[in-house]
Amino acid sequence: MAFIDSIKEKAKADKKTIVLPEAEDERTIRAAAKILEENLADLILLGNVETVKEDAKKLGVNIDQATIIDPKTSDQLENYVTILTELRKAKGMTKELAHKALTEDNATFGIMMVKNNEADGLVSGACHSTANTLRPALQILKTAPNAKLVSGFFVMSTANKELGENGTFIFADCGLNQDPTAEQLASIGADSAKSFEYLVGGEAKVAFLSHSTKGSAKHTLVDKVRKAAEIAAREYRDVKSDGELQLDAAIIPEVAALKAPNSSVAGHANVLVFPNLDAGNIGYKLVQRLGNAEAYGPMLQGIAKPVNDLSRGCSWEDIVGVVALTAVQAQQH
Repeated sequence: MAFIDSIKEKAKADKKTIVLPEAEDERTIRAAAKILEENLADLILLGNVETVKEDAKKLGVNIDQATIIDPKTSDQLENYVTILTELRKAKGMTKELAHKALTEDNATFGIMMVKNNEADGLVSGACHSTANTLRPALQILKTAPNAKLVSGFFVMSTANKELGENGTFIFADCGLNQDPTAEQLASIGADSAKSFEYLVGGEAKVAFLSHSTKGSAKHTLVDKVRKAAEIAAREYRDVKSDGELQLDAAIIPEVAALKAPNSSVAGHANVLVFPNLDAGNIGYKLVQRLGNAEAYGPMLQGIAKPVNDLSRGCSWEDIVGVVALTAVQAQQH
């Protein structure tokens, strides 16, 4: 079974409610129709009710089973204003500012729904920046207990079934932290291992990537990755990890036998932790575009409840996949 098909089966088994704040975007409407058709999640669409219904009619798709809410006219608006004002009063939030945020930014309204347990998760970003999705999530939902930071990852499903976990990997951080410290890299590795095990299945094997393998090059960039691997080995002993490793040493057994023969991870890694955002973002796009891999994300980890970002270049099919993944994340909460 293909990776995304297994995720869809998990989503169907314990259906969750997901908010889509960008309901006036064509891709979101097409995705919503498919999600409802496949029974992957219950959906709340945020936007002008008549506009959303008319757009669906023009596209020839059925979204009748979705709940459509206009934040400007919602009967929960004043309740959310009160909650948001109280949550953010130390930061200068007033009722007027809360009302403005909730009626002018659908993502903020949607995250308030998640906060108020009226939805289990939120997916946004097809029309907005990562910051537009992440800012209200962190302000309202906060980080998860024991989480040291919020990070982003992609699930990459490739045709090379002999590599990773039947061709599937997690790449992190490819969308959020620009230049993480060694301590942050170690935390990203541990969080990504957990995400791998409940989304993909099997034992996570984390490789901290570099242009060096086990001291083959000397540089401060290498030192950071090596330190991250040392911290991970010391502080996250339940996670199988190693570094620093070059990409080929991390995933190709024959190369690992030459470059890192004593490693329990080298040659078999399925979670790849990149040294910075440049490497991670370039890396996942190379694998997606040149390797024809399916890329699902950027998913977020470390937030108290599931909130996930989308690439603004996403297709409607991508939205379907990320909603299914978000539903499975919600099952873990």
